[in-house]
Amino acid sequence: MGDLRSAQWRKSTYSTDNGNCVEVAANLPGVVAVRDSKTPTTPALAFTPGTWSAFVSGIKDGTLSA
Repeated sequence: MGDLRSAQWRKSTYSTDNGNCVEVAANLPGVVAVRDSKTPTTPALAFTPGTWSAFVSGIKDGTLSA
């Protein structure tokens, strides 16, 4: 995936304080990185911006569900 030192991680505004969150870094060229906020030093998942956008859209419109 490359160097994540410049990643700007953010949590969803829907996240609660229970620690069960994912963090997303969308400021990297050509990749959206996703990691578990409880274990930020473990490897992150990498998605293309288009794939990440389709995933988020599917969650929002109900095509995909948890």
